[in-house]
Amino acid sequence: METQKPKSKSAKVIPFILGVLILIGAIFGIKEYIYFSKHVDTDDAQIDGDISPVVARVGGYVDSIYFEENQHVNANQLLVKLDDREFKVKLAQAQSGKQSALANVNVSEAVVSSTAAGIGTAKANVEIAEAKANQANKDFARYQNLVKDGSVTQQQFDQAKAQKDAADASLRASKTQFEAVKKQVNTSESQVSVANSNISSRMADIDFAKLILSYTKIAAPTSGIVSNKNIQIGQLIQPGQSLFAIVNDNSLFVKANFKETQLEKLKEGQVVDIEIDAFPDVALKGHIYNFSPATGAKFSLLPPDNATGNYVKVIQRVPVKIKLEKNEILSKLRPGMSVKVSVHTAD
Repeated sequence: METQKPKSKSAKVIPFILGVLILIGAIFGIKEYIYFSKHVDTDDAQIDGDISPVVARVGGYVDSIYFEENQHVNANQLLVKLDDREFKVKLAQAQSGKQSALANVNVSEAVVSSTAAGIGTAKANVEIAEAKANQANKDFARYQNLVKDGSVTQQQFDQAKAQKDAADASLRASKTQFEAVKKQVNTSESQVSVANSNISSRMADIDFAKLILSYTKIAAPTSGIVSNKNIQIGQLIQPGQSLFAIVNDNSLFVKANFKETQLEKLKEGQVVDIEIDAFPDVALKGHIYNFSPATGAKFSLLPPDNATGNYVKVIQRVPVKIKLEKNEILSKLRPGMSVKVSVHTAD
């Protein structure tokens, strides 16, 4: 009877190793299942922020630059000054126009005063003419009755009639002169109104010239870091030309692009763990702020058109804005940095 050979040592070790591997795999699978049942992750995310482009509102030559590339500046800090001599001349012209308009007002008011004084004289002349006309008409009426019975000669009657006609004509002339003086006063008053409105126009010219002059001093619209500088001293810039950009302080956030199949468990206010590629040892927290109204593809330069015969379904991604909690690392973060986010969906 043959003796049974003892099993080799390797035959005993292999099942043990396989068992250990299966156990480790099971533990890892259970751990991953528990994790992903309470979290939604994506590495398609990056730091973003508000970037304010600064453009020129008037054209001119760059006179002075008061900042350096990547320098931190404060809101309303003077950064660029353009050559303002031309705009100062235009302001002086506008101010001179105002003085001329004021002088015209004074002249017009003087004319009104002088013509108004003439109204009294013209009215007095009318009253005198009326008195003379009344007296002449009464004398003529008496002579007209007396000439019938021969009490006065025909010559005296003709003389009375001539005096009456002259008095009536003088009265008509006085009234015409009086009306002319009144119209002249009205015209002069209208000229005063026109001159006053001209002052308002000249004041508007001054305000506009001051506004344009102020545009030669370009200040920071917000606090932040200046970047993308593309101007030099002596350079001629045009209105609307981009000069530089400012990355706003305290405006950083994370824009994470989640798959549309991941959105079911996401909602506003959920806590987010953020892992920064540049600072892997920093634990940064945030929360979901809002969701984009459309997928990222819809905002692309050439949005896809699925109404074609060769359509292939592709899972789309929806941008989600994540607000960051206060952390010392925020001062070192820059828009465009890559991050990985994990949303707590169990809360």
